[in-house]
Amino acid sequence: MIKRTRMRMSPHTAFPHRAPHSLLDHHPLRAYRPAAMSVLVVGSIALDTVKTPVEEHADLLGGSASYAAVGASFFAPVNFVGVVGTDFPKEHIDYLRSRQINLDGLQIVEGKTFRWSGEYMWDLNTRETRSVELNVFEHFTPTLPASYVDTPYVLLANIAPSLQSHVLDQMKRPKFIIADTMDLWINIARQDLTALLKRVDMLILNDSEARQFTEETSLIKAGNKIRKMGPRFVAIKKGEHGCLLFGENQFFSCPAYPLEDIHDPTGAGDTFAGGLAGYLAAKNQDQVTFETLRKAVVHGSALASFNVEAFSLERLRTLSQSEIDQRYQIFRKMSHFEEV
Repeated sequence: MIKRTRMRMSPHTAFPHRAPHSLLDHHPLRAYRPAAMSVLVVGSIALDTVKTPVEEHADLLGGSASYAAVGASFFAPVNFVGVVGTDFPKEHIDYLRSRQINLDGLQIVEGKTFRWSGEYMWDLNTRETRSVELNVFEHFTPTLPASYVDTPYVLLANIAPSLQSHVLDQMKRPKFIIADTMDLWINIARQDLTALLKRVDMLILNDSEARQFTEETSLIKAGNKIRKMGPRFVAIKKGEHGCLLFGENQFFSCPAYPLEDIHDPTGAGDTFAGGLAGYLAAKNQDQVTFETLRKAVVHGSALASFNVEAFSLERLRTLSQSEIDQRYQIFRKMSHFEEV
């Protein structure tokens, strides 16, 4: 059941044609492997207003945890932790449940849900934040239900590093921990972020954040420098130019899917992280290998490419496993070449 609680004050604040498929393809459990383990997703849940040069939509389901959890649910069961206000639409809760996402960790607090409004410029790469209302999210302290503390795979979606560490303090030896971050935390919580890196297996951030954090202009230097701070693996997102993956003396460059039309880039990075984490949980290896991470990055990139085809999570609502598999094969073809 969903946890309904009063908010406690805290010092923490914040194009190929689609292949034919059956209705069964849409069920999230179809994609799970028999050995698939659960993923814990902790982050923000929001009601977004998004404006592009051609459209504007209000009160959309958003937030880092929402996108990441739905992305992960295509491959593995998800344990969800977040907070919403009493104004949060029931239809969004019903949708998350329909994805077989466990909402025992969802707090419903008296007040208004976190709201964000943003506008994209004509190239859909430049975005301006028009307004932010933290509301109940301002004093959010993630509290894990007892059934969550043994979850083997952890995705700390984009929230304050101190809160991400607080989540890990409640865990019992997870197998693989992924953390996402952003420029805000690099600016105001660098010390907390640096401390967190010693506790995680993988860090995800974008190219400008990697340069900002390391003060390196070269992304290759930046990725290797972050690895030396603690995480065994680093993924640097480059938007429409793909993603770079770093391991110990290992490197992989994943291209971006060549979309002709992009409707809403919001949540693409969170969907990528969720798909990556879910794929790892589905494989459930004794030791996550670089080769498996390469495939996880491609699966995450495939999901992100679907996500931007519509506003909010609308495209993921209709996405089938056969479509994911088809796009994965296109990624393979884009990256393959023969010997001379």
